[in-house]
Amino acid sequence: MVPLPKMKRSVEVKVEPSKPFKPLVAANDNTPSGGIDAETLLGMDFPPVSYIVDGYVAEGLTILAGRPKLGKSWLALGFCVAVAAGGAALGSDCEEGDVIYLALEDNRRRLKERLEVVLSPPQVRPNLSRLTLYTEAPKIGAGLVEMLDAWRLSVPYPRLIVIDTLSMVRPPKKGNQDSYAADYDAISPLQKFAGEHGLAIIVVHHVRKAEAEDPLEAVSGTNGLTGAADTIMVLNRSTDGTKLYGRGRDIEEIEKAVRFDRGTWTVLGDADDVRRSEQRKKIMEVLTDASTALTPTEIAREAGMKEANVKYLLRVMVPAGEAEKVGYGQYKLAGR
Repeated sequence: MVPLPKMKRSVEVKVEPSKPFKPLVAANDNTPSGGIDAETLLGMDFPPVSYIVDGYVAEGLTILAGRPKLGKSWLALGFCVAVAAGGAALGSDCEEGDVIYLALEDNRRRLKERLEVVLSPPQVRPNLSRLTLYTEAPKIGAGLVEMLDAWRLSVPYPRLIVIDTLSMVRPPKKGNQDSYAADYDAISPLQKFAGEHGLAIIVVHHVRKAEAEDPLEAVSGTNGLTGAADTIMVLNRSTDGTKLYGRGRDIEEIEKAVRFDRGTWTVLGDADDVRRSEQRKKIMEVLTDASTALTPTEIAREAGMKEANVKYLLRVMVPAGEAEKVGYGQYKLAGR
């Protein structure tokens, strides 16, 4: 008789992740299967869009742009810490998950110092083992996406990728490319990767030196960048204070007044409401110091405001009991 071959005994290996595993679902159907008829599409079910920081960061590619030294890297780091620890950012609670932060303009010493500032006081700091940090990375098209994919497969619940900054990973422009195509091609691989795997990728970038009426036009580069991204956020400071503007495919348009203090950004409220509140305070200060009733023109001059804004706010302040109209076109502090 011919002896039967010995059967190899299989060994079952169980992996116990630190957090119950959640299967990832693609943000959209990127399978290259050709066209689809509208009736079939209408009958399909898609998972809801996942928000990493509710109201600000959704799955997909986000460009976070701002002037140098304004604090956009601190904001990006705050997002990373909040997601890795299951904390809060900009007043929004974040679901805990794995995060990778490519701080490509920093070194480990500076990163540690930044983390210590954000996590002060140290006695109550959360566990940040779910936050992976790199200070070097390959460029797009030369291994970056492959590096990010290897990280994605190595962690239980990948949620957020932050790349700081775009200039450190963007590929060189091809000789025959126009600027729009070069910008679009530079980040479209990241946008596709984020969509395929239901991840959020934030790319930190710069704004132009020149002022722009539309915040999206302030982003450095051509419309190829803003066109390829799913969301654009712009951090900017003006005479009205510091504001965070956001517009995207999956977030409502926002413009928030924000404040930076000891490594942390906080939201003060909608920018228009905060500005009007500050301007109302200025008007009340002028009326408090005035010995006689004043016209809107006089109030505007003393407060350093536009007369149209003063007239608008006075129409609100009189019914609210903050100011009182005296005679024709003159105002004083209510109760005086």
